[in-house]
Amino acid sequence: MRIKKWLFALFAGAVLLSGCTGNDSETEKKTETVSSQDNKESSDSGMSSGKSDALPLPVAFEAKDMEGNEVTSGVFAESKLTMINVWATYCNPCLNEMPDLGELSGEYDSEEFQIIGIISDVQDGADQSTLEKASGLIESTGAVYPHLLLNESLYHAMLTDVTAVPTTFFFDDHGMIIDTVVGSRDKDAWKEMIDELLEKQ
Repeated sequence: MRIKKWLFALFAGAVLLSGCTGNDSETEKKTETVSSQDNKESSDSGMSSGKSDALPLPVAFEAKDMEGNEVTSGVFAESKLTMINVWATYCNPCLNEMPDLGELSGEYDSEEFQIIGIISDVQDGADQSTLEKASGLIESTGAVYPHLLLNESLYHAMLTDVTAVPTTFFFDDHGMIIDTVVGSRDKDAWKEMIDELLEKQ
């Protein structure tokens, strides 16, 4: 338990130090890579640059959503393309783009595309007031897609190298990461990226 709490504290601290990443002109022009580490845990994470050089192991995780439902990496098989948006309750760029993400989630056939959020500063087992705050933000932004609570499995699968929010990952239907974006985007920019990635699947 101490190790688990320390890992989460370390992750939260790193994100807090780096803060939020908005969609300024420099960030807008580039897709940043989240690099993997050489140890076994990070090699299991499946992190890659998204430029057709994905690691051979797909991402695997077990987590709970806001309603307490179990969600596993098997969820990737439900759509050709899955967008995982890592956000935080304190992050204005995250919250500002969530209405657009909510709209996008309803504009595609779920067999083609789906969006899942990961709340980076709300852990599985959080107190009721923390959960209510997160739920209120989800409702007020119209981001009515599933949102997962941070746990050790998610942390090791995807978040070990995340140092800023929002960070967004795109996965194929095998759970292989195919692109990574650091920073927020507007709806048109996301739609263009989604459509391009779908064409390649």
